[in-house]
Amino acid sequence: MSRRNFKVLYVSGEVSPFVRISPLADFMASFPQAIEEEGFEARIMMPKYGTINDRKFRLHDVLRLSDIEVDLKEKIDLLHVKVTALPSSKIQTYFLYNEKYFKRNGLFTDIHNGSDLKANTDKVVFFNVGVLETLQRLGWKPDIIHCHDWHASLIPLLLKTVYASHEFFKDIKTVFTVHNIYRQGILPLKGFQKLLPEEVCSALHCNGDEVNMLYTGVEHADLLTTTSKVYAEEIVQDGMQTYGLGRLLEEHQTKFYGIVNGIDTRQWNPSSDKLIKKRYSIEHMDGKLDNKKALLEDAALPHCEGVPLVGVIINFDEFQGAELLQQSLEQIAALDIQLVICGSGDKKYENVFQDFALEHPEKVSVHAEYSDTFLHLAIAGLDILLMPSMIESCGMIQMFAMNYGTIPVAYAGGGIVETIEESGSGFIFHDYTAESLVSKLEESLACFHDEESWQQMVTTGMTRDFTWKKSAEEYDQLYRELLEQ
Repeated sequence: MSRRNFKVLYVSGEVSPFVRISPLADFMASFPQAIEEEGFEARIMMPKYGTINDRKFRLHDVLRLSDIEVDLKEKIDLLHVKVTALPSSKIQTYFLYNEKYFKRNGLFTDIHNGSDLKANTDKVVFFNVGVLETLQRLGWKPDIIHCHDWHASLIPLLLKTVYASHEFFKDIKTVFTVHNIYRQGILPLKGFQKLLPEEVCSALHCNGDEVNMLYTGVEHADLLTTTSKVYAEEIVQDGMQTYGLGRLLEEHQTKFYGIVNGIDTRQWNPSSDKLIKKRYSIEHMDGKLDNKKALLEDAALPHCEGVPLVGVIINFDEFQGAELLQQSLEQIAALDIQLVICGSGDKKYENVFQDFALEHPEKVSVHAEYSDTFLHLAIAGLDILLMPSMIESCGMIQMFAMNYGTIPVAYAGGGIVETIEESGSGFIFHDYTAESLVSKLEESLACFHDEESWQQMVTTGMTRDFTWKKSAEEYDQLYRELLEQ
């Protein structure tokens, strides 16, 4: 087979810069481009949320992709498609839209965030069925549909049931990537029974009267991946980390692969980044201080000569470290640092962090909403990136940071230990406690004040190869082996 003719469709609930809820969005912003460089043709489909600005991202309607019928058993909903190119590429990105489902923000969330379960069921079914109906109308047949997390987890099952007899879908293979094992899409079965035929509903993975979407995707995909080798081992072997999927993943271990993330160093490069205050490089580091001053100004914090600026960029939930951060705040604030906290999620944590910032206006700033521009500025302007996540399949933010001369201090989990060289390009704490976090942060601060040691660590981080090349080659091999089966 000539791999240059292979076509891959990527299906995701989020893609940066259009929508960023988790590191999945960063993955989707760069990985399809890396695959195209391996000789594949890549396209993307995602929902058109009301928060996406058509003018800003140059979305335009496609006349032949309007009024697509999505047959949902007891009703037919109409689907409209807008399209644009993924920024910095020629990759066609299709936005599936229906006003009823996506007019407001319409984001896929999770039961843990108190989402409207019925609306989520309707949305996820409409989106997954809509992807397949859009492909037929488009007349573009992919060799592989690569689905990401629970938002796209119905597609492998749909292809093996209601679409199995369609000639158009014959021989299409599915790949399912688990980015976030604890977000599983737990939705009521009765919602699916109203929308989908019995042959689909009977094959959903249910626990009582609830459907586990992530489990369903893992069960029916032809190939399974996650975003680091260590994380792949953890979620099969470690009972605490598997969240009920360990036995299933072990059963499918022969088709389950961990491949570490890379980053797009064209978009994330301090020497060419148009979103930061001043560009800089390893040979000319003066610009990093300019970015630090700009970040402090945006954060309404004073510039204090020689005081390290520490940042936390997370989802405000227990799994991403909000609880551990809350437990550590008093000890962190007692250190001679300034702290910028960026994130969104559980209002309980957001309120705690906002109140703490009000108590420490010279030292702490909180940003519950922030733009891509602010994210780039933060990565460039911080001295230290603190990563308290309990679970990190891999993520990319630590690689962004090291590429910009910002040193990560992170908990040892998943892809963290594959991407951070301990005491070489960052610091890793191994006990998930406030004491361990603060101790490792103090170690990083001691290094910061040792100019020679700090510069060596910055240099090591900035000269490492975080590109997608090696990982894309691994996916290339997996794709080709799958298509030859």
